Amino acid sequence: MSGIGLAMTIVLTLLFLLLAGYGLLALFIRRGYRAPRIVESGTPADVGLPFQEQSIPTANGRRLFAWYIPPPDASRPAPAVVAMHGWGSNAELMLPFAGLLHRSGYATLLVDARNHGRSDGDAFSSMPRFAEDLEHGFDWLSGVPGVDAGRVALLGHSVGAAAVLLVASRRPEVAAVVSIAAFAHPEQLMRRQMGFHGIPRPIAWLVLRYVERTIGARYEAIAPVNTIRRIRCPVLLAHGAADRSVPVEDATVIYGGRAHERVELMLVPGADHDSVERIEGHGGEIADFLKRSFEGAGPKGGSDRPRGG
Repeated sequence: MSGIGLAMTIVLTLLFLLLAGYGLLALFIRRGYRAPRIVESGTPADVGLPFQEQSIPTANGRRLFAWYIPPPDASRPAPAVVAMHGWGSNAELMLPFAGLLHRSGYATLLVDARNHGRSDGDAFSSMPRFAEDLEHGFDWLSGVPGVDAGRVALLGHSVGAAAVLLVASRRPEVAAVVSIAAFAHPEQLMRRQMGFHGIPRPIAWLVLRYVERTIGARYEAIAPVNTIRRIRCPVLLAHGAADRSVPVEDATVIYGGRAHERVELMLVPGADHDSVERIEGHGGEIADFLKRSFEGAGPKGGSDRPRGG
């Protein structure tokens, strides 16, 4: 074999090994970041709430499972809230907030993201896809008879919390946002997770680049620390002071990036990342925030007077 032929063989062999290794890495990433599917075992009726099951169209021809809980007073258009769970969760785990919202007089939509609960599956899950599903839920709820389309808010937990901030940053008609346990930056979050599991930095870099390319969005563009700067509606950032998955410092970093004084920070003593019930225990503060936000929104016109902060 000539020297040129040998060199070409070596190059092709190395290229094959590189592609094979990348393929194995991609398979590993897909499996490692696959969201566990937990299907609801109860319904809102278990906590005394009226509800209707809904099937809502979303991106890629998929459909979302959701529970619609009508407002207690149907005599006039009511404010409404779309609630989105976190990674590997479902609508049922957001039920602690549904009672609070119903008692406050609001209509509520609890949505399962794709690949979660009883919603359709898709190729992969990501925070931007959570946001896509949330937007479809928001549009559906805004068109429901008896809902005041000018006063529809978003509430999300964990990945869902980052998603509500992303949606509000590009949908000025969102009346208010309650973001619970959001991470400040997806790349920083993933680096922390991979560092905890001892993944070497070069492999971590490849993982980060692969995920960024797969989800079709730059981390900088979707990071809550950046999207908060583009939000003009009132925002409540709630975070457990004992959160071991997303440090409480992430909440203060997001809060520091706010563009106006209608952003409020609520730190819940003793609450960990998944302490939904403990955070719901501060429901009075959440209800007060939404009441003030809805008073400044809707078809009668809004006010730009700062609130909270």
